[in-house]
Amino acid sequence: MFTFNRSEIEISTFFLIGIPGMEHAHIWVSIPICLMYLVAILGNCTILFFIKTEPSLHEPMYYFLSMLALSDLGLSLSSLPTMLRIFLFNAPGISPDACFAQEFFIHGFSAMESSVLLIMSFDRFIAICNPLRYTSILTRARVTKIGLAFAFKNVLLILPFPFTLKHLRYYKKTLLSHSYCLHQDIMKLACADNKVNVIYGLFVAVTGILDLGFIFMSYMMILKAVLSIASQKQRLKVLNTCVSHICAVLIFYVPIFSLAVIYRFAKHSSPIIRIFMADVFLLVPPLMNPIVYCVKSQQIRNMVLGKLC
Repeated sequence: MFTFNRSEIEISTFFLIGIPGMEHAHIWVSIPICLMYLVAILGNCTILFFIKTEPSLHEPMYYFLSMLALSDLGLSLSSLPTMLRIFLFNAPGISPDACFAQEFFIHGFSAMESSVLLIMSFDRFIAICNPLRYTSILTRARVTKIGLAFAFKNVLLILPFPFTLKHLRYYKKTLLSHSYCLHQDIMKLACADNKVNVIYGLFVAVTGILDLGFIFMSYMMILKAVLSIASQKQRLKVLNTCVSHICAVLIFYVPIFSLAVIYRFAKHSSPIIRIFMADVFLLVPPLMNPIVYCVKSQQIRNMVLGKLC
């Protein structure tokens, strides 16, 4: 469990946490968690399958939806191994290198999801404010370039995380606060100066807030364009095309800000609340996004119902 490093005993295993005080019920908690993972993976794979195989869905909006589904799929698969190990097999131990890798993928796919939601808000802005040039502006090649550019940006943004954490030394604390590895959680265990990690972590958080700010600006301009439409029925019809995206934004950002508020203003609250909100952040967006888009998108809904029936 421990390896000697010079005169210090360096920790070689971190320990994740399930639900404190409910270890005896972990096997029962694993049932809804497994079902949520199953639905999330099947739902996102279904969306990717239909967008890939149906020519009628080869449009910019659905290409961006496929990017969102890929981000959700990555987020689910990144946290799945440790969640199942804790709740199914009662094995909370994880090596530092595996923890750093998981932390990179979780933060990377989270950043990618934030970027995709931003791109989708621009897509809605162009579709509503400049509908005649929509397909000429968002060509398939341009959509691919936008997706690759944001993916590359997010990889570069998150890549320093595991390397800065790996250079720290961990001698005393071993217990993490969640069922998976997060950057801010790991760096609290270090016995060295964390100033670089704190500053860079804050910079990454600011980029996520900027994404949300640009999404808000896009919807202000969309609202301005919608209010200039004379017919109320037409206004509602136009706004209805944005409902799915607004739901996806709320599903993603509300748990993040709730968790931030709990850590900032409710430090002495029950750890179960913090663990629950952190699990909601990882489990709910990949679960709910396919459901929201299947319900609100008539084309996808008709295809799913057609296959089922």
